[in-house]
Amino acid sequence: MKFKGNLGMTLLAAWLIITGVNALISLSIPSFDVIMGALAIAAGVLLIMRK
Repeated sequence: MKFKGNLGMTLLAAWLIITGVNALISLSIPSFDVIMGALAIAAGVLLIMRK
């Protein structure tokens, strides 16, 4: 499945961009850490599952 590999990389890219933006402008979103953790786990699992 080629889509899973692309989805993992897309989630990783989104996580990196959001983390960088948060460092620059200090976003104050409720449960931001939980959302970012879930995004990181999803990206990691999809990248590991890629063959």
